Amino acid sequence: MEANIAIDATNKETWGGGGVKPFGASYGKMMMWFFIVSDALTFSGFLAAYGLTRFKFIDSWPIADEVFTHFPFLHGVHAPMYYVALMTFILIFSSVTMVLAVDAGHQMKKKKVTLYLFLTIIGGLIFLGSQAWEWKHFISGSYGAVKTTDHKILQFVKDGHQIALSDFVPNEAQERVTQTRKNGLWFESGEKVSKYSVAQIQEAFKNNPDLLIRSESIDPKTKKKIIFSRQESLAHLAKANQVVEGANLHVNEYGNPIFADFFFFITGFHGFHVFSGVVINIIIFFNVVLGTYERRGHYEMVEKVGLYWHFVDLVWVFVFTFFYLV
Repeated sequence: MEANIAIDATNKETWGGGGVKPFGASYGKMMMWFFIVSDALTFSGFLAAYGLTRFKFIDSWPIADEVFTHFPFLHGVHAPMYYVALMTFILIFSSVTMVLAVDAGHQMKKKKVTLYLFLTIIGGLIFLGSQAWEWKHFISGSYGAVKTTDHKILQFVKDGHQIALSDFVPNEAQERVTQTRKNGLWFESGEKVSKYSVAQIQEAFKNNPDLLIRSESIDPKTKKKIIFSRQESLAHLAKANQVVEGANLHVNEYGNPIFADFFFFITGFHGFHVFSGVVINIIIFFNVVLGTYERRGHYEMVEKVGLYWHFVDLVWVFVFTFFYLV
């Protein structure tokens, strides 16, 4: 035992990037792998919780094809999942450019490392901007709905297709002001007020006999949301007590509000990882331009940040599968 201690004492590089390297990896690379494994367990826990919750509320869970239907500059065009697919392609393509940057680093080709890192950063920024755009439309909503006294979401359909509140409620809506500290006496803040009231929606619905109500519940046989008859629709609408436009942490026009909670948390957590990766990539990019790694004689730092970027891309594949495809 004493002999072993003496041997360790004479070894100045017990494991600080030199000496014996487990799996042939440097200290920095091993630490990055430890971080990736621990972070993977965190995401696994989040996605497992999402899966269990969805299974519990499967009869009222929003249908992704009816939620994520927007595409930039194509207003009014029904494009389910197209933009999310494009976002996914951009992020995966940025992973390809990162592979090329790492390979160029192994060959000590500074110009190629600079180019491919720059393309990776651009891909990450486009993805972040796309995610912010998607959040904006998810929060603002597409059609609008009403919530009943028994906490059910009711949507409006015509000829079997969902329509927006603005499609049948008259434009001459009464002015409805959101109370703030500036326009309310002894009042700090309040929820955003819809431009339509429940009474206006009920009256407009009665005046349009072609309209029906669609429940948030899904028919297990058809895998589609249940559409009530005219009489049933009027009965359910009579219990409405709140207008819902968009989604937040309390209410969700698309269906079960827990869906929005998981969506904001998991996609936001992943978005934070992408943002962190972009910031780190920018720092590494400037170090490459300044020749820092050229002087060191290796581009291992590019390889380490590449491991993190590939992990972020891989996690998105699972998030994309759980939220959008399944």
